[in-house]
Amino acid sequence: MSLSSHTSQAPQHDTMRLHGRELMVESLRRFSPRALARNPVMAVVVVGTLVCALYTGLALVRGTSVWFSLSVTLILWATVLFANGAEALAESRGKAHAGSLRATKGQLKARRLDKGGREYLVPADDLRRGDQVRVRAGELIPADGEIIEGAGSINESAVTGESAPVLREAGTDSSGVNAGTKLLSDELVIEVSADPGESLLDRMIALVEGASRQKTPSELALSVLLSTLTLMFLIVVVTLVPMAEFIGVTPSPVMLVALLVCLIPTTIGGLLPAIGIAGMERAMRANLIAKSGKAVEIAGSIDTLLLDKTGTITLGDRKATEFSPCGGVAVAHLRDVAYQCSVDDPTPEGRSIVSLARDQGTQATLSTGADFLPFSASTRLSGVDLADGIRLRKGAPNAIAAFVEDNGGRLPDDYMRLVERISRDGATPLAVAEEDRLLGVIALSDVIKAGIAERFVQLREMGVKTVMVTGDNPLTAATIAAEAGVDDYIAEATPERKLEVIREEQAKGRLVAMMGDGTNDAPALAQADLGLAMNSGTQAAREAGNMVDLDSDPGKLLAAVEIGKQLLITRGALTTFSLANDVAKYFAILPAIFAASIPALGALDILGLHSPESAVLAAVVFNALVIPALIPFALRGVRFKASSATQLLRRNLLIYGLGGVLLPFPAIKLLDLIIAAFL
Repeated sequence: MSLSSHTSQAPQHDTMRLHGRELMVESLRRFSPRALARNPVMAVVVVGTLVCALYTGLALVRGTSVWFSLSVTLILWATVLFANGAEALAESRGKAHAGSLRATKGQLKARRLDKGGREYLVPADDLRRGDQVRVRAGELIPADGEIIEGAGSINESAVTGESAPVLREAGTDSSGVNAGTKLLSDELVIEVSADPGESLLDRMIALVEGASRQKTPSELALSVLLSTLTLMFLIVVVTLVPMAEFIGVTPSPVMLVALLVCLIPTTIGGLLPAIGIAGMERAMRANLIAKSGKAVEIAGSIDTLLLDKTGTITLGDRKATEFSPCGGVAVAHLRDVAYQCSVDDPTPEGRSIVSLARDQGTQATLSTGADFLPFSASTRLSGVDLADGIRLRKGAPNAIAAFVEDNGGRLPDDYMRLVERISRDGATPLAVAEEDRLLGVIALSDVIKAGIAERFVQLREMGVKTVMVTGDNPLTAATIAAEAGVDDYIAEATPERKLEVIREEQAKGRLVAMMGDGTNDAPALAQADLGLAMNSGTQAAREAGNMVDLDSDPGKLLAAVEIGKQLLITRGALTTFSLANDVAKYFAILPAIFAASIPALGALDILGLHSPESAVLAAVVFNALVIPALIPFALRGVRFKASSATQLLRRNLLIYGLGGVLLPFPAIKLLDLIIAAFL
């Protein structure tokens, strides 16, 4: 269940009222000079509408015919209203979510702790970064933060839409919590990580209301292109005046304004803001919170995708399936030592080792005074120091081998063959040692997600290189990479290695995306062009990334790329259609306007339009109607399937380019016949 499905359960009549009265109000608000300044194309249409209205007023004063100038004025007014309505409609889809989010935010109170540990009940808006709060079972978490004491089950449906509770715990990569979520069990002490207005809930409200949307780089570039084209056509229309007068034709200012509006790219100019807003809204429906529209756009331009194996390519929780001793060690002894190393290990792998050892009948226990050593990314080891000083370790095969040799031990002859056999089988070998003696290997089995190979094929067809990043040894990594179908893999990866790979790819001019959830992922997330942080991860990771996945699903990185691709394809397709339309309208109406005065142009009037007035009216009506007709495409996104850039360009030119050229001719002819019937 996505954010949108959770927060958009308003009755149908409320939605219709929003799309009717409020939509009209929002459309009218966009006639303000500040709003028009953001869209130069539509600003020109507004100025043209005012010019036509002025000449209509003058005609009324003089007592001359006003039907043509009044008709053009009303149609141009409708054109701007349709364009404003497209943007307002895109924003209203998000605003429909904001009410419940604001209601959630308004309920929040906090038990703030002072330095002496005393509690004070304060409004959540009084909390500042660094404050500590206590949250008890049944209470709403008042602010974004990091759990520093305790563990508990949390209902995150107010943010993610998912009612299934999740476990969050201090000192793990799942220690991040969000304002507005509900603690269902136990008690937590949370350190606040965001000042008022900066929390995820605040950002969500701002995003869905459109308050924080800024134009992306390519949107700005396209706006400059459209403005340039508008200026060029303005010059063309202005130069028509002396040329027409030279041959004895004096076109009316209203006719020239209508011609200008038909020639400038009003369609894409009116839909461009809606396309950008709708792209962010589609990301939100996938429970992806982008910190800016730029993040969504970059997702569609990614060249290289760094993917963690665990949770993205595989199901995530590796399970111990085999205890394989070496060097003459008894299976029971390996099993018992593995159990002792893992009994206090909270990771899924650690719990699965304990479960397998118990299933095989272990009777091992930990004596009082044992000191558990948690896993470290730098040493790639974990284990326990027993009360009698004996050190038990488990970890990556090469790390355990180094541990044994550093303690004066020798590797068994069959050790490497055992590691290679488990790796070839696609499992992850986890070695176990007791002081200077290497006891054997635990096989941790991964299950590749169904359908993941097909998605990698689609990404490859779109020109995206996929790189699997894993802490596994090269043999295991190669086996899983081949089965999943990724383009490349990095084995035994450390956080430093991830950062190095990102920089190498960027130095080649490529845009890189990666995901992460831990504090050690923060540098790489910040360096990547698209950093997707897991919502359940640490605050450092969430701040470093430019996109947050509320579902904490590592596979969502693939969805982010697809949403970004759809945004870019939609913008490109509708731009192609709009520019092709302009070309067609030029050849459809310009000959009709001058054919009566210049008979030689009659051969170019292939549509045989009734009169210059009916030709212009038909064109401006078509120009106005095409905007609302394309609003569903702008909001939903143009349908696409994975293919190369060349194939996409060919498809866009064929469907939207050729369609944009051909459609205006029959449409304008039909409208001309209808208009002529009333003349």
